[in-house]
Amino acid sequence: MEQTAAAGSPAVVDCGQLVAVIGDAVIVSDPAGAIILWNAAAERMFGFTADEAMGKSLDIIIPERQRQRHWDGYEKTMATGETRYGHDLLRVPAVHKDGHSLSIAFTVALLRGTDGGVTGIVAVVRDETARWTEERKLRRRLTELEAAAG
Repeated sequence: MEQTAAAGSPAVVDCGQLVAVIGDAVIVSDPAGAIILWNAAAERMFGFTADEAMGKSLDIIIPERQRQRHWDGYEKTMATGETRYGHDLLRVPAVHKDGHSLSIAFTVALLRGTDGGVTGIVAVVRDETARWTEERKLRRRLTELEAAAG
């Protein structure tokens, strides 16, 4: 991928390096839902090393109660080659290797081969657990204040 630098000289972006150093988790899964890319940020966020995650099902980070819904949508996306979430920020629960819950926000995009067929799905994921927890506390406090005022 080539980009033009501000001074007009060409700058080459090493996409592998970009994925390795970016602060958000980058996870790619194949059409069957097996993890085929797991960057350092994913390791920090979910607790699984790349060696532990590679080749495993996305179930390692999906809470059990969410799995059926996830796989129904995943399979439909693989069958149709379309996702209705291509530009939306999704917010869902996730699970860490040690079992604690996370609140994540992510975007997804389909990866395609030269024939146009879907070869995988990439998700760029951010941990929003602290933000979500703080918002929940604020909502509770607001409810308490409204009840006291009423």
